[in-house]
Amino acid sequence: MTGPVVRGGRPTVHAGSGSPLGAAHPRQEGPTDLRLVPPALAAWATAAVAVALDAPPGWVAGVVGVCVAVAGWLLIAARGSGGGSGGRRAGSRWRGWRGWSKTSVAAVLLCVAAAAASGGLHGADLRRGPVPGLARQYTHVTVEVEVTSDPRLTRPRIEGDHAAPTAILLNAEVRRVERRDGTVAGTRTPVLLIVAAGPGAARDREGSPWLSLLPSTRVRVTGRVVPALGGGDRIAAVLRVRGAGPPRVVGQPSDTQRFAGELRGRLRAATDGLEPDARALLPGLVVGDTSRITPELDEAFRATDLTHLLAVSGANFTIVLALLIGPPGRAQRIERRGLAPRLGLPLRATAVCGGALTLGFVIVCRPDPSVLRAAACGSIALLAIATGRRRSLVPALATAVLVLVLYDPWLARSYGFLLSVLATGALLTLAPRWSAALRGRGVPPRVAEALAAAGAAQAVCAPVVAVLSARVSLVAVPCNLLVEFAVAPATVLGFATLATAPWAMPVAKALAWCAGWPTGWIADIARVGAALPGGGMDWPGTWTGALLLVCAIAAVVLVGRGLLRHPWLSGACGVLLLLVLVQPPPLARVITGWPPTGWRFAMCDVGQGDATVLAAGDGSGVVVDAGPDPIRVDRCLSALGITRIPLVVLTHFHADHVAGLPGVLRGRPVGAIETTGFEEPLDQAESVHRQAAVRRIPVTRAVAGERRRTGGLDWRVLWPPPSPVPGPEGPNDASVTLLVRSAGLTMLMLGDLEPPAQQALLRSPAGSGLGAVDVLKVAHHGSAYQDPDLIRRAAPRLALISTGADNPYGHPAPSTVAALEAGGAQVLRTDVDGAVAVGGGGDRLLIARD
Repeated sequence: MTGPVVRGGRPTVHAGSGSPLGAAHPRQEGPTDLRLVPPALAAWATAAVAVALDAPPGWVAGVVGVCVAVAGWLLIAARGSGGGSGGRRAGSRWRGWRGWSKTSVAAVLLCVAAAAASGGLHGADLRRGPVPGLARQYTHVTVEVEVTSDPRLTRPRIEGDHAAPTAILLNAEVRRVERRDGTVAGTRTPVLLIVAAGPGAARDREGSPWLSLLPSTRVRVTGRVVPALGGGDRIAAVLRVRGAGPPRVVGQPSDTQRFAGELRGRLRAATDGLEPDARALLPGLVVGDTSRITPELDEAFRATDLTHLLAVSGANFTIVLALLIGPPGRAQRIERRGLAPRLGLPLRATAVCGGALTLGFVIVCRPDPSVLRAAACGSIALLAIATGRRRSLVPALATAVLVLVLYDPWLARSYGFLLSVLATGALLTLAPRWSAALRGRGVPPRVAEALAAAGAAQAVCAPVVAVLSARVSLVAVPCNLLVEFAVAPATVLGFATLATAPWAMPVAKALAWCAGWPTGWIADIARVGAALPGGGMDWPGTWTGALLLVCAIAAVVLVGRGLLRHPWLSGACGVLLLLVLVQPPPLARVITGWPPTGWRFAMCDVGQGDATVLAAGDGSGVVVDAGPDPIRVDRCLSALGITRIPLVVLTHFHADHVAGLPGVLRGRPVGAIETTGFEEPLDQAESVHRQAAVRRIPVTRAVAGERRRTGGLDWRVLWPPPSPVPGPEGPNDASVTLLVRSAGLTMLMLGDLEPPAQQALLRSPAGSGLGAVDVLKVAHHGSAYQDPDLIRRAAPRLALISTGADNPYGHPAPSTVAALEAGGAQVLRTDVDGAVAVGGGGDRLLIARD
C-alpha cells in the first residue's frame, strides 16, 4: 500500500479529506469551484437589463462590440503571457475568487455579450409585425393565434361589494392578422389572450371549452388588441376577447401535445374519486396541473410557503429519478441501489433511462420555461445523487443558469427562476454544512438532513418571498418539514398513477387512492399552518425590506448556533416559538388582554367587509357576516376561541359579507345558515348554497318578527319584512337587521341598509318600537348614506364601523362619523383600531381592542 508523499519532511494532506491517507470514499473532492459563477451572474444581470429596458439595436450592438473587442484583446494578451499561469497556480490551491486571470475576465465579457445579443434578438421579436402598432391604436382585429400554454383562470378578487369577473388567460402567438381591407399579414408575435369566462367558470374550472385547449392549437378570434401593461414581459400586446362563445379551432394540436393532454386527462380521471383536496393537489404534484386547486387551498399554500409543491418542481422530478438510480453517492459503485440494478441495467443504460425520463417529464408537463427550469435544476440534483459530489455541482448550477438565460432571457426577470436557483444553491452549499453541524451536536442524521435542507432553502428564499407577498411566514420551515416525508410517496404514487392510467384505469385508481393519503396530509398541513394566528407577520414588500430580512435571518442563524450548545435553552425557545404560532386563547388573553374576559360582541378586522361575532358561551358564538377573506375571519374566530357556531347570519350576498364563509366553516360545526330572501348577486348566493349543501348545513330565510335565543344570547330580526315593500330595492336594502341582547347590553346591527330602507325600517311594525341601544354596527361601512332619524332614534353609546385601510370608497365618511359623535357616541373603526370587543352590562360598557 502506498503511503502519503513526503515533501520537506512533512506528509502531504489530501485536499479533499484533511487526512494524509485521504477519506474512505474512493472519489475525493477538492475545494468548491466558483470560476463559472461570475460569467453566469454577469449573463443573468445583462439579460435582465436588456429585456427590462427593451434594449434598442444600437445599445445591443455597442455592448456586444465593446465586450467582444475587450475580450479578444485579453485573450491575445493572456496567450502572449503564457495563459496566466500564476492564476492557475493560485487556483490549484483555491479555485474560487482568487487568482483571476485575463482569460476569466474575457469569459465574463463574452457571456455579457452573448446575453445582450440574446436579449436584443428576443426583444426584437416583440417589435416586429403589425401587432404592436395595432395595439397602440387599441384596434379591433380578427387574428389567428397558436396557443402556447395551458389555459388558466384568474384568481378571484373581491372589489368592494362584488367579486371581480373571472377570466381565462392563455399565452399565444399571433400567426395571421386580417386587416379591414381584406389583406392578410403573417407574423409570429407573442400575446396574452384574455377571454371572459362567465359567472360559472370559477365553479366549474374544467367545463369551459376554452379551458380544454391544448398548446399548439390554432384558433381564430376577434377582439381588441391593447398594449401590454408593463415592460420587460414576454408579450407584445394583450388581446381581449369579449362575449366569446366556444373557440373557433382552425388547427389541431400536435401529436406530442395530444399525447401529453391525454395523459393529463387520464390522471385527472383517475383522481376523480378522491377527497376534494387530494383530488385537486395530486395532478399539481405530478405534472403541475393546478386546474382543480381552489382559491382557499391556493391561499393556504401561499401562507405556508408551500407553493413550490403546486408548480412543476425539479425536486419532485428528482424523487422519481432517485427511485431509478438509488441514494446519493452510490450510482457509480458496484453496490449501487435503486430500480436500475434490479432491472439489470448497466450504468450507461441507466443514464439513458434517466435522460428518457427527463424528456418525458418535459413533454407531459409542457416545454415552457418553468418546466425547462425545473428539468435543469432536477438534473443538477440528479448529478448530485449519482456522484455524491455536491460541492463540485456549483459549476453545474452556474452552467444551467448560463444556458437558460441565454436560451430564454426573460427568465432573468422571473421570480420563479430566482427562487429555484437560490433553493438549489442553498441545498448544494449551505445544507451540507448545516447538516454536518447538527450531526456534530447529536442530531440523528436523517433529521439533521431534513432540518438543514428546509432551513437553508427557506433562509435564502425568504427575502425574495417577502418582496412578492409583503409577509414573512413563521411556519414555513415546520410546514416544509412536516410535508417532506409525504412528498416522496405522493409523488412516486402519482407518477405510477400517470403511467398506468392510459392502459389500466382500475389499477390507476387504486394507486391514486393510495396517493390520496399523503397528498391529503400535505393539504391538511397547509390549511392548519395558514390558520395559525401567529403563522406570519407583515413585512415591507421592498428590496430594502428584503435586505432587512437578510440581516434578521443572519442574526437568527448566529444565535441559533449558540443555542445548539445548550439543549435545554433550545427546547425552551422551541416551546416559545410554538406558543407564538398557536397563540392559545387563554394564554393570549393573559399576555395581550385579547380577547377580554366576559366579552359579548366582537367585530373582526377583515378589511373592507363585515364580520361580527356574538358570544353564546362555552366556545360557541353566532357569526353575523363572514367578510371578504376566509383566512382573516378564520384567524379572528380562532383568537376569540370560537369552536362551535350554532348559527351563521349572512345579512346579504355581497362578496364583502359572504366570500369569507369557507374560513368560518373551516373546522367548526355549524348548526344553520340564515340569509336574506333577496338572492343577488346570483353567483355569490349560489356559492353560499353550494358550500352549505356540501357540509349538509340547512339554509333558512330571515324575516322581520323572528325571535331566537341560544345560551345567554337572544335577538330579534327587524328587517327585511316577509313581503317586499315599496322603496327598498337591491341587495343592500334587503340586508338582515338584528337587535341583539346579551347580559344587559343591546346591539343594533344594520347590515348595509341604505337610507330608503332605514326609513322604511323605522316605519315598519318590527322597527317602530326601536329605542336607544348600547352598540350600533353602522350600516354600509360608515358610508355617507345614513338616515339621521335612525341615528337619533338609536342614540348609541358606541358605534362600530368595519372598513378596510385605504379603501377607494372613502369609508367611513367624515359626515357620518361627525353625526355619530354629535349624538354622544364613541366611534371605533377597524381600519384604525383593529378588532374590537365589547363587554360589561347596564351603565358599564367595557371596550377592548386587539
